[in-house]
Amino acid sequence: MTTHVLILCTHNSARSVLAEGMLNHWAARLGRDVRGHSAGSAPSGRINPFAIEALQRAGIDTQGVRSKRWDEFSAAGAPPLSIVITVCDSAAAETCPVFFGGTGGPPVKVHWGYPDPSNAEGGDEGKRRAFELTRQAIGYRLLQLLALPLATMDRAALQQALNDIAQR
Repeated sequence: MTTHVLILCTHNSARSVLAEGMLNHWAARLGRDVRGHSAGSAPSGRINPFAIEALQRAGIDTQGVRSKRWDEFSAAGAPPLSIVITVCDSAAAETCPVFFGGTGGPPVKVHWGYPDPSNAEGGDEGKRRAFELTRQAIGYRLLQLLALPLATMDRAALQQALNDIAQR
């Protein structure tokens, strides 16, 4: 059974998009049955071009990437979510809609905060550097997630493992 992971950030234009792309790329490369999704409470309607550039430079397919509202994942027919990860502080503080999990109940939630690379100083080169560093930091945690025995973990063990990853 596929493990569906939703990554949330308010505008769904940078950090959550980097995470979605990285998770799907690494899951496919590692042969893991995991599918990443991203969304936001107030999506910008466009993906930050520096996010697209960082993913493409890392060899990650960006075709079909779009800014989405999180309501898409609480509607009928939405994938059964196992994990919800917030990657920006404002999304972590917001009241999320009710997301539906698989047979094990609602999804496990965790916050993995990252500074917004869109706010980096130093002009375009500073932003490129910030987006790349953010992509690498997110990738580090996502590889740890993909190393977990997701199919055999109960909710409590999964919650603890995700919290442990957040501390690294």
